[in-house]
Amino acid sequence: MIIDTHTHVIATDTKKYPLAPLFGKQSDWSAEHPIDYPDMVAANKEAGVDKAVLVQASSAYAFDNSYVADSVAAHPERFTGVFSVDVVAPDAVAKMKHWMAKGLTGMRIFTSGSTHAEQETFFAEEAAWPAWQYASDTGTSVCMQMRVKGLPLLETVLKRFSRVPVILDHFARAEAADGPPFASAAPLWALSKYPNLHLKLTHRPIEQSVTGRSTPEAFLGKAVAEFGAERICWGSNFPAAKPPLPGLIDMARKALSFLPQQDQDHIFTKTALKLYPALARN
Repeated sequence: MIIDTHTHVIATDTKKYPLAPLFGKQSDWSAEHPIDYPDMVAANKEAGVDKAVLVQASSAYAFDNSYVADSVAAHPERFTGVFSVDVVAPDAVAKMKHWMAKGLTGMRIFTSGSTHAEQETFFAEEAAWPAWQYASDTGTSVCMQMRVKGLPLLETVLKRFSRVPVILDHFARAEAADGPPFASAAPLWALSKYPNLHLKLTHRPIEQSVTGRSTPEAFLGKAVAEFGAERICWGSNFPAAKPPLPGLIDMARKALSFLPQQDQDHIFTKTALKLYPALARN
């Protein structure tokens, strides 16, 4: 079984689902090559992806998770969904309850990315504590879209909310060109001591693993050694990533080919089922 923990869907109907990107800038990929949920189903079937996590496209819809929710409702046997809310807003917990009632089972906090280079710090402010506490109370996994620069602040959250499964999208964009022992990624390795922290392996860290003095076995092997395969899950980032879905799967298979099969099974399937139990129920 292959489970893709990081996909994005964009509606063709912009009247029903109006665009309103977070930080005011729409991502290039969502404008140039968007995928709606019927096409996502077709792409998954063609590529051999059994189930997928639809992650809110913050750079298209900000905190309006309607299309992700409707997509999951249309195919609950195949999808679960990750919503985004303004975690420092007074109604953050109410909004979390609203989207969870619509069948979404994870949360994403977008603090930096391709459309917003600055690393925001709001996620670690006291105003965000109620949202984190509700995630802890409900066992809701939280994806963090962020950069290595923000990891020291994340540590305060990991300490305070040790029961929240936290997932670092794209390895927090850690770089690998300096080669072993990958000192530039030291803030990432430093957080491996927190058992609630997980890594999401997408094309970005795979691409990093072949830069400069790095190799996939060295960089990704370091990640597995530090975190354990049971705390790493694969996500395609399709269609934000340029390669087609089969190519993204092949990229990951080749990059991880040095690992024993049991580790690959965790990365492609078992870790996802732990973080998103709804996928196992359908």
